[in-house]
Order: sequence, then structure tokens, then C-alpha cells
Amino acid sequence: MKGIHVTSEINTLKKVLLHRPGRELLNLTPNTLEELLFDDIPYLKVAEEEHDAFSQTLRDNGVEVVYLEDLVAEVLDQDPGIRERFLRQVIAEAGVRATKYHEIIFDFLDSIKDSKHLVLKTMEGVYLNELERERSQVRNSLVDMVHGESRIVMNPMPNLYFTRDPFESIGCGVGINKMYSLTRSRETIYADYLFKYHPDFKDVEHYYERNFSFHIEGGDVLNLSEHTLAIGISQRTEPDAIEKLAKNIFRSEHTAIDTILAIRIPESRAFMHLDTVFTQIDYDKFMVHPGILGPLEVFKISRGKGESELRITRKKDTLEDILADALELDEVTLIKCGGGDVITAEREQWNDGSNTLCIAPGKVVVYERNDVTNAILRDHGLTVLEIASSELSRGRGGPRCMSMPLIRE
Repeated sequence: MKGIHVTSEINTLKKVLLHRPGRELLNLTPNTLEELLFDDIPYLKVAEEEHDAFSQTLRDNGVEVVYLEDLVAEVLDQDPGIRERFLRQVIAEAGVRATKYHEIIFDFLDSIKDSKHLVLKTMEGVYLNELERERSQVRNSLVDMVHGESRIVMNPMPNLYFTRDPFESIGCGVGINKMYSLTRSRETIYADYLFKYHPDFKDVEHYYERNFSFHIEGGDVLNLSEHTLAIGISQRTEPDAIEKLAKNIFRSEHTAIDTILAIRIPESRAFMHLDTVFTQIDYDKFMVHPGILGPLEVFKISRGKGESELRITRKKDTLEDILADALELDEVTLIKCGGGDVITAEREQWNDGSNTLCIAPGKVVVYERNDVTNAILRDHGLTVLEIASSELSRGRGGPRCMSMPLIRE
């Protein structure tokens, strides 16, 4: 199956993009946790086992699983010129300030002939003691003598196993995002090359580009129906980006989307994206963190009179009524994470109890640790597929965060 086709959050998932966490997690240290957006250091061996179980759960339910590292490697194998441009771009955007390292790092990475190993190494990061070329020159500086050979010269990208964020599938098109944090900005390079050069994806229409001015991340974008998107105004997605995305979508001849619901949520680490507090799990059911229901604001964006004009109105109805109207239903049910109990809801939402991945109507993948929320889902008639998450959850992302649907029925 080629290309992109995602017009729903719940239709049967046919193909999904993942990234298996790798050695980039080994390059997390207590001193770099805040910079690299982690709260703790996952144990890689167990994180890999948990992620493999997640992948197998998807395969067992008829989903084709493809990996970011494999697809980008296929791109690099096509043309030495693409490979060189990719490496130079990764190095240039890695924040390597000392220009003497640029060629040294390039030669080091270029010496890795297997393209998949090369891609994984760009994700993992590079230490000074790995660079063999012109070692005397590298050592002969005050900075290197002070910091020693354990110094990282190219940072790792430990957030990459959350493949939902660098881009989003929208109908038969894609948005390639400008990430909120400089730490994560390089992640979209992989998406950029994938959607420019991979034969399965190079003809997909782009609704947003990584070099646009305003931040937006995929965890804030939900395909409610063929005609309606929900997008979070959050810590990591700016209203300016939503307007830009809306104009590009409305101008396109290849999408039926005519409405965007911009949902403003509190800006905090706990509520970083809309999908950390709100996901669709069935035709008429949504999982929601009760902590967003009080301060929630919803704006409806539709086409204005001119080609580049938007019509924006503030919705005054309840969230239930707004969603029911968007989905053309009589009513919808909001299922509260943790059953609405304040302490349970905060604990289980922190561990991604609201971040469900729906793989078919009424069938969701969740973390097993959120036992109160999972029991409530079963009480509402849902099929609940639990996966272990003692290490994966340390990155503050759940099954939806870890998956990028490419094709749904």
C-alpha cells in the first residue's frame, strides 16, 4: 500500500509508521534530561522489548508496520547525492558550533556504508571519542582538553520513538511540522526526505512545511472525519500555524476538509498536546482528561469569502455538542480518564491514560498500567489491548504518540 489515506481517528488501521527506540536513549544523561525533554532515563533493553510487543500487537490485528529508519535508509540508497545532502543537513542542524568538526563528523558518518546503520547513528548522536580522523587536530583545543573525549559533539534524538509529532497524515496529504523545541527540530528532516524522495510517498501533497514560521506538532492534529480536523492550541502548536495549515488545506483540490475545530488547552508539560488529554475511541466515544473541561475553548475555522480568507467563530456549546455536530451524531460520550477522580485522573493521565490508539471502531491500544481507566473503557463496551510500558512511558507519550497512521480504511 502506497501513499497516505487517513480521514478518521477510528477507521480500521491498515498501515502505520513506527520508530523502534535505539541507542539514542543510551545517550541521555541526568544533565541533559531537561534539554532533551525527558523526565527520566528509560532502560533501553526493556523499552525495546515493550516496543516490540506494541508492534506485534498491531501486526496481530492486521496492521502493516513500517519503520522510519528503514524507509529513510531506502531513500538514501537511491542516490549518493541525496545521501550527502542528508548528512550535511543533519550536521548543520545539529548545533555543531565548531566548524572544524563539520567535515570530521561528515567523514565519520559517511564511512558507515550500510544506510540503515547510518540513519540510526544520526539518531543516536556522536561523541568526540568516536571521531578518528585528524585526532590530533581535534584534541589540540582548550575546549576539548577541558571537556574530554566523552563530550557529545552531535546530540541524540531520544524523542523519535514518538513518531506522531514530526508530521501528520491529513486525508491523502501530509503536514511536515516545525517543532516547538530546538531539540526536536531535526526529527522532521527524516520526514522531509521521506516525503520528497521515497517512491511510496514522494507524490503526497504537502499542507505544511518544516521551514514555515510557526510551530505545530502532530500530537495536536486529529482527523475527526473526512470533512473535519481537530487541532490543539497548546504548548507546542501556535494559532498562527493552524491558520496557515487551514488556508493550505482549504485551497487544495485533493481534500474534502472544510472545517477545523481549534481546541485550546492549558499550556503545561502534562498537557503538551491535544492527544495527551483527548482522543477518539469509537464512532460516538472520546477519552478525555477531566482537567481540560473547565478552561476549554473551541473555535470553528471554515472558508471565508476570498481564497485566502478564513471565517473563525468561537463555539459556545459544550464539547459534547460541538463534537456531535461535527460528526453528525445525536450525541457523543466523553469518558473521563481515571473515572473523573481527581487524583486517579492526574496520575493516569500523566502515564498517558488519555493517549489511546484506536485501531478499529471500539478497539484501542493502551498502556496496561492505567488499570482504572482501562476498566472503565471495558465497561463502555470497548475492546482494550494492553501493552507494558514501564520504560516507554518515561518519555511522556502513549500508544497514539508512538504511532503515525499512514493508511486507514
